[in-house]
Amino acid sequence: MSNAASTSSTSTISTNAAIIAHSYLDTWNAADPQQRRALLESAWSEEPRYADPMMSGAGREQIDGLISAVQNRFPEWKFSLLGTPDLHGSYLRFSWSLGPAGADGPVKGTDFVVLEGGRIKDVTGFLDQIPEHA
Repeated sequence: MSNAASTSSTSTISTNAAIIAHSYLDTWNAADPQQRRALLESAWSEEPRYADPMMSGAGREQIDGLISAVQNRFPEWKFSLLGTPDLHGSYLRFSWSLGPAGADGPVKGTDFVVLEGGRIKDVTGFLDQIPEHA
């Protein structure tokens, strides 16, 4: 593969990874329940699963409930992408922060996503930084 083709392929992968990661975070940031459900239907598979050290859920309805609970616990806080997401086949890895809009979020984590047909199928989240009061 030529260097130009390799660079183009790497650029496409990075773009796709960023699109999927932003779509994922948009779902977590959607305060309007109808908008959030629409995002879950368009970007997530038919039977997605989510798990992190504090909560887990299976199916869009349960994941919607988890997102709503986080938003109720941290009103006005938003998820932001940290760094550059990595995509390898059907696996996506990215880091994020949660905090007041425009500020360095005090909560940080890394999520590992399994994709199915380009849609989010399975998420395993790790919490990298949690303040004592969170």
